Amino acid sequence: MSELTITTSQIQGDVAVTVLHLKGHLHGPTEQELLDRASQANEDGAKYLLIDLSELEVLASAGLRAIQNIFKLFTPPADMELINRRDGEPYKSPYLKLVCPNPQLYYILNITGFLQNLLIYNNLEDATNSFSS
Repeated sequence: MSELTITTSQIQGDVAVTVLHLKGHLHGPTEQELLDRASQANEDGAKYLLIDLSELEVLASAGLRAIQNIFKLFTPPADMELINRRDGEPYKSPYLKLVCPNPQLYYILNITGFLQNLLIYNNLEDATNSFSS
């Protein structure tokens, strides 16, 4: 069973973006590792987070739960209130975005409703340039 490798980088576009590059399997045994890395980035002052799924092989339900918890961590309370009211346009997070999933991961994210609130990009450059203050 493959484990999860997470590397972190910073990219400066219009704003500073923290990127978590995932490689391997995001499932029950590795869920907490991702949550810890995202929490640490948040505590270190990161406001914008990009999760790079380009080398992720497996995304299990625990991995989806981790992404959901990271979404909540990086979404300000006022924005969470907008989401809960569900009036107007669907909420697309300006704080958390995803990049480069393979077609199988894209399908999983789509059918589970994650793409309703998270924007997804085909490459790191487009994703990074999509963040603005």
